[in-house]
Amino acid sequence: MNDRFFIRLIIIFSILNGAFIFLKPRLLDAGMHYAVLLAGNVVLAGITGLSYFMSRKGLAAANNHVFIRMVYASTFSKLFLCLIGITVYVLIKRPDVSRATIFTLMFLYLVYTVFETLSLYKLLKRKT
Repeated sequence: MNDRFFIRLIIIFSILNGAFIFLKPRLLDAGMHYAVLLAGNVVLAGITGLSYFMSRKGLAAANNHVFIRMVYASTFSKLFLCLIGITVYVLIKRPDVSRATIFTLMFLYLVYTVFETLSLYKLLKRKT
């Protein structure tokens, strides 16, 4: 199966980073932590790539249960790692936590998850 997921992932990552760089003054004025947003974008892009790789490996398996297990494992690992990241952010910046930063990170999680799901759907559709 030849797909361009990782090229599209890099494009989405670059667009989001470009938006953060372009909107840096507004983000700082809103009280958001700019470095946390950039680091969160990097981590989410990496986790999405790993999650897609796991799901694609399950899709190539002959047994359908392997695919379901891999999708569950990749979704759980992505969600768990995001939860750990937000917990670390809150513990480090305890008195100065920005809710806007947390909600922006949750939006990034949503963007990457929708992108991964649509890409897997296209692969599954091509396979059948």
